[in-house]
Amino acid sequence: MTDLQDTFRQRGLGASSGFGDRPGVIVVDFSRGFTDPASPLGADYAPQLDATRTLLDAARTRALPVAFTTVSYPDGPHEATHFLAKVPSLALLRDGSGWADLDPRLDARPDEPVWVKRFASAFFGPPLHAWLQARRVDTLIVCGATTSGCVRATVVDGLQHGYRVIVPRECVGDRAAAPHDASLFDMNAKYADVLPLAEVLTHLPPPS
Repeated sequence: MTDLQDTFRQRGLGASSGFGDRPGVIVVDFSRGFTDPASPLGADYAPQLDATRTLLDAARTRALPVAFTTVSYPDGPHEATHFLAKVPSLALLRDGSGWADLDPRLDARPDEPVWVKRFASAFFGPPLHAWLQARRVDTLIVCGATTSGCVRATVVDGLQHGYRVIVPRECVGDRAAAPHDASLFDMNAKYADVLPLAEVLTHLPPPS
């Protein structure tokens, strides 16, 4: 992997975009449907949840913007019919089922929005961009699941909306190592800075 990273850098890929002045955190789809291994969509994300909670606690002591997304679908017609046809297990995430509830280990606060989305990107449907702009965020820190799915889609859209995008490596997870590792490599090459959580924490402003 190191040789491949060197090759990419020699070809002008994988430079750092760095941090701006005002970071915010979006936690993508760490809901029970994804974090409970009993769910067909789920896996054991205990280490990723612990790391994300560390980041959230640091963000909260600094009064940084924090928001969450979850995926949920109504029983009737909706716009994501073809997405569910591609991934039938998403049908588990029905409104009111409990599977769309955030994992309680995140300890989401009442003033931290939780947006329901139908598709992969946190920017498609939820008012994330307007919310970030209203809070003068210029650096988006993305956590959640899955690395190769909704996290990656949010990262790409974050860049395309004009944000510096940061992915703390320990704060994202996938159902299998191969798509997880490949997505982290590709995101770092093109769309985001993939960094150790410890390094991300050093770039946060002082506690308020």
